[in-house]
Amino acid sequence: MFQNKMPRYEVLSEDAMAKLDVAWRRLMTEVGVEFMDDRALELFRKAGQKVEGNTVFLDPDFVLEQVAKAPAEFDIQARNPAHNVHIGGDSMAFGCVYGPPFVRQGEVRRDATMEDFRNFTKLAQSFDVLDSAGGVICEPNDTPLDSRHLDMVYALQTLTDKIYMGNVVSGVNAADTIAMSSILFGGREKIEQTPASIQLINCNSPLRWDDRMLEAQFEYSAAAQPVVLTPFILMGAMSPVTIPAALVQQITEALSGIALSQLINPGCPVVFGSFLSNIDMQSGSPTFGTPESGIGLLCTGQIARHFGLPFRTGGGLTSSQTSDAQSGYEALMTMMPTFLAGANWVMHSAGWLEGGLVAGYEKFIVDIEILQMLQAEFTPLEIDEGSLAFDAHVEVGHGGHFLGSMHTMERFRTCFYRPLLSSSENYERWMRNGANDATARAEKKYTDVLEAYEPPPLDEAIREELEEYVVRRRAELGD
Repeated sequence: MFQNKMPRYEVLSEDAMAKLDVAWRRLMTEVGVEFMDDRALELFRKAGQKVEGNTVFLDPDFVLEQVAKAPAEFDIQARNPAHNVHIGGDSMAFGCVYGPPFVRQGEVRRDATMEDFRNFTKLAQSFDVLDSAGGVICEPNDTPLDSRHLDMVYALQTLTDKIYMGNVVSGVNAADTIAMSSILFGGREKIEQTPASIQLINCNSPLRWDDRMLEAQFEYSAAAQPVVLTPFILMGAMSPVTIPAALVQQITEALSGIALSQLINPGCPVVFGSFLSNIDMQSGSPTFGTPESGIGLLCTGQIARHFGLPFRTGGGLTSSQTSDAQSGYEALMTMMPTFLAGANWVMHSAGWLEGGLVAGYEKFIVDIEILQMLQAEFTPLEIDEGSLAFDAHVEVGHGGHFLGSMHTMERFRTCFYRPLLSSSENYERWMRNGANDATARAEKKYTDVLEAYEPPPLDEAIREELEEYVVRRRAELGD
């Protein structure tokens, strides 16, 4: 996984941070947060918090006491130890797009299928720059709703040997993920000791945690599996239109969810989540890769560090319908501040299209190129006698060239980033080779990768036990 040693880009002054601190305390105390689960309300009530109906009016100092119980850094185990992930500090871990009901292949936009889910899982396994295939890479609409989570988790566990995300549609689905992780890693005590999955718990912004998300949160936090408590904010729709107001709401929502996890299981791992962008005030449509989302992302990193928490934000986000120039520059507008902020867990790193409605095959490859280039750019320079290359100047002399120098010959294979997708051919050669644009080249690349894919080895006894669990649970769920 990538270690980001570059300085963090911080945009908030001490005065600005102080004003945000006063504001989130006021919002939490005077407006409160809704929790649509009786167990959550009872935990807060027993902890001395004011509860009226489903609304909890939280004491900010109490919340900070709970937040302080969460670890600043933690590990997640993969079934291949080489792919274990560290969350926090300088570590950045990247996962695929999450949640689209549709996919795009070239000019075709259609419902996602289980075969698509498996294909994206295989692609994620094939690129070292990704640390995880993620979770719901796309919604397989050709499988039964009540049991498709079993097929998705099984695919993530068998087609990759990287970390994966647990299903959060319900408490039942969460319990199934935990049970399947226990099978894969040799028992529940093994995954409670070192987590085996990470899961997204979205706030129903503004200021409401709904019952389904809370059911899943209770299951995962009780099992010491990390949850990413994420306000889902599109400024102008789920929050006021100003960035400071959105940041205050985000802090209130995230910290309240983190406090609940610590009441469920003190010391369980959590991630300060952020999904912050805005809507188009002319059409009402969500927009991504905007300057406002970039600023909010940079602020989020500074805020999370202020609270001593690992954080999730960023990704290759775009509003574009296809893998075109817009999709590329908007993805970079989100991914660049992701690196500048040093996000620890990055969802939607590959494949996001059309505001998250679509998982795109070609866009997946474009995003991999962006991600690889940024990792190269954010790797600090090594300045030593070899890289200063004084001997090369002595060898070449004045007015010469360095193409054939010993310094170049020793380094030419690795001295520069080699593109996965980009073309630097001259015009004539490019024409002879089919005049393919980036989208066409991306199509060939993902097709070649899928053809070359080989599944990582898995103990057959474990595979059989997982299969038996899936078959049994599918029958119990009525599918």
